[in-house]
Amino acid sequence: MNRLASRRPESEEFDSEYHGQLIARVEGECAIAILRQQLHWICDLASSISTEQVDRIHAPYRWTIRQVFEHCANAERMFGYRMMCLADGSGPTLPNWDENVSADSRFGLGNFSCLAAELGDLRKANLGLLQRLSPRAWDGSGTVAGQRINVRALAWLTAGHLLHHFEIVENRCGVTAMRGPAMLE
Repeated sequence: MNRLASRRPESEEFDSEYHGQLIARVEGECAIAILRQQLHWICDLASSISTEQVDRIHAPYRWTIRQVFEHCANAERMFGYRMMCLADGSGPTLPNWDENVSADSRFGLGNFSCLAAELGDLRKANLGLLQRLSPRAWDGSGTVAGQRINVRALAWLTAGHLLHHFEIVENRCGVTAMRGPAMLE
């Protein structure tokens, strides 16, 4: 693992202020280590949520917990695709993905346990991609949804995005899940 390549991005590596806010909330100095730790959180949070909580909408939110997990799985897939395209240079300009259209369509909610497992599998796949990148590929940049960003910032944004949604889920459901081995201390 190249810790230097997966270091925290500088503000010049992305344009979006919102992305900067999500990235700033993530603790640590190595994106790969953080993304790996979050694998534990995915499993523990999914197993901490009761059957009754999965399909309940907790005001003021519009999505059920199942929809939030689906959104996180879909976003994980999009982040991976974007990181690959920017790392290999094949997609210097990538379109927006409207997560609200995706969530509102309820196109693939399915079994909650399977959805949580899919999210974990997607995270493992993204970790596999990032772990094999050359240091130079982490600097691969382009425009995603009209915003300039590089692979490093996308990796950190992936962690920040999950952090954002899972903290909301924990608050909504009144649970605190284990976030990973390094966070046990």
